[in-house]
Amino acid sequence: TLICLMTMPFLIFASYIFKEKVKASFQKVRTQISKMNAFLQERITGMRILQIFHVEKEEMEIFKKINRDYTQANLDAILYYAVFFPVVEIISAASLGLMVWWGARGVIGGDVTLGALIAFPIYLNMLFRPIRMIADKFNTLQMGLVAAERVFTLLDKSDQIENKGTIKAGKLRGDLSFDKVYFAYNEDDYVLKDLSFEIKSGETLAIIGSTGSGKSTIINILNRFYETDKGTIRIDGIDIKDYELQSLRKRIAMVLQDVFLFSGSVLDNITLRDESISREQVIDAAKMIGAHAFIQKLPGAYDYEVMERGATLSMGQRQLISFVRALVFDPNILILDEATSSIDPESEAVIQHAIEKLIAKRTSIIIAHRLSTIRHANNIMVLKKGKVLEFGPHKELLQIPDGHYKELYEMQFVQAE
Repeated sequence: TLICLMTMPFLIFASYIFKEKVKASFQKVRTQISKMNAFLQERITGMRILQIFHVEKEEMEIFKKINRDYTQANLDAILYYAVFFPVVEIISAASLGLMVWWGARGVIGGDVTLGALIAFPIYLNMLFRPIRMIADKFNTLQMGLVAAERVFTLLDKSDQIENKGTIKAGKLRGDLSFDKVYFAYNEDDYVLKDLSFEIKSGETLAIIGSTGSGKSTIINILNRFYETDKGTIRIDGIDIKDYELQSLRKRIAMVLQDVFLFSGSVLDNITLRDESISREQVIDAAKMIGAHAFIQKLPGAYDYEVMERGATLSMGQRQLISFVRALVFDPNILILDEATSSIDPESEAVIQHAIEKLIAKRTSIIIAHRLSTIRHANNIMVLKKGKVLEFGPHKELLQIPDGHYKELYEMQFVQAE
């Protein structure tokens, strides 16, 4: 028995070495698969851009390199497996050879019976049979472990936003205030600095500013996609961190510049399959927004199947559907993030009508580049590098000598003329 087990340390050592090598090779395989999938998804989505700029051949060369790296990673994994299995067979054969040699000497010397010598190879085969089976499935096992490690790494990530709030956000008045708010995506590189402002229930605040001034960041921290570093955001006088997260987000609706539509019917894209919203409510909201007419003209009307990201609909049509979606959820706070920046002048009149219907009796925040669309706002806030540069109604801001808003407004209207 001891002679048979003499080779076991070598088997354990070989298994450990090959396990690490095979694990590393399969990690490389999974990384290359991720790169390939990401590359294909981006290039298929942006196929028109590649065709317009005639860079298909260059992109194909990049894909070939990624494919070669993926192939090489697989070959490395196969090589380690191809070496490991024969090593197990060699160790098994060495154990058998040592046992027969030692047993034969024992039989000759009279210390071992012939029956024991015949029985031990059978026992040895029974010992190594499961080891051979494991070795045969070694690459599959390691591939599964590597894949599971990637999955559990993702599952074990803690939530970035702690949902410790206990107050259910029911019907809100919509009073909103930012009190000395600081926020940085990177440590100490503050995007918002000492930001303070108030919006009373039912009022509309328009926010303007250059790229990187912090407009979209305000929206992100209001929805608690990120937490503030300093300061407090309150809705109806209550810190938003004290609200239960999901109930808070239900009371806030967003209409973005880049409208996202899912594969499915127009109705499903509006209700997001919320069974509490009836078809009649959707139709009433669409009529109020001004989207009912064009939806009725679609094949199947509200049952029309939308392709991925709404590829078969115009930008204006997608935008109107997003407005209807926001209205049927009846939010207390409405956010429009550059919702009209990509709309043609003909569609803009319809969209502007939809905006007026949406913001009626709701606390609203409008981010816009077209200043003509925000003159109706109760207040306009001009941001610069995360700080409030100017704040007030449209007419008051135009009275500020050398004011930034006045300069932008005059510039846009001179260009329009």
